[in-house]
Amino acid sequence: MLFDSHTHINDEAFDTDFSEVLHRAEAAGVRQMIVVGVDRSTIERVFPIIDQHQHIYGAIGWNPEDAVDMTEDDFRFIKQNLSHPGIVALGEIGLDYHWDKSPYSVQHTVFRRQIQLAKEAGLPLVVHNREATEDMFRILKEEHAETVGGVMHCYSDDWMWAQRFIELNFYISFGGPVTFKNAALQRETVVQVPLDRLIIETDCPFLSPHPFRGKRNEPARVRLVAEKIAELKGLSFEEVAQATTENAQRCFHIHEHG
Repeated sequence: MLFDSHTHINDEAFDTDFSEVLHRAEAAGVRQMIVVGVDRSTIERVFPIIDQHQHIYGAIGWNPEDAVDMTEDDFRFIKQNLSHPGIVALGEIGLDYHWDKSPYSVQHTVFRRQIQLAKEAGLPLVVHNREATEDMFRILKEEHAETVGGVMHCYSDDWMWAQRFIELNFYISFGGPVTFKNAALQRETVVQVPLDRLIIETDCPFLSPHPFRGKRNEPARVRLVAEKIAELKGLSFEEVAQATTENAQRCFHIHEHG
């Protein structure tokens, strides 16, 4: 059994063949997944999915690239919806210094407010970090994010930083890039992350693993991520599948029924 810890199956890229995408995921052994909303429109599209599919859970939060657009109304909207029984995390939230749209100070404020919200709700965080690792770590530490923990989504830093995030009660999640020929750092890091702190994801429709790089990604392909990690760590596919599923269930406080 596989758990895709980060999908955007609420993306318009899946509008035409949504049910086929879910069938392929099931055929590939993906029994559970999380669908992530990152702004007003994508958050609204999370709820019909999690209401209709009992093994799909939701995460909602405001993404850092668009931090400058978040209104008080949006903040209240997220806060009100965190109590929905299918919502298991607040995210993805974080810092993104790659794009120029939202000033760093605005990103920091929006990030801190949402960490505080997650702590009030008792929900783990799904954290997006792009080219902002030192500030990211500092803010998580200052806000005592370890009290709720969570996942460092689509991890792309080295093992030294991974250790520090693990000490802050975070799991380290890898996706399609671990299969890319030019992703030596991810491969080195995944070998060193302990199996009990490892989670897998697709981030679909983005970051499709080799040999589908550049094409639309989908949850079924989380299997290719698990296979690559098993190969890199010298473990069986079954060991990686079982551990990453149990880790995701533990991280998101999901109790497997049936």
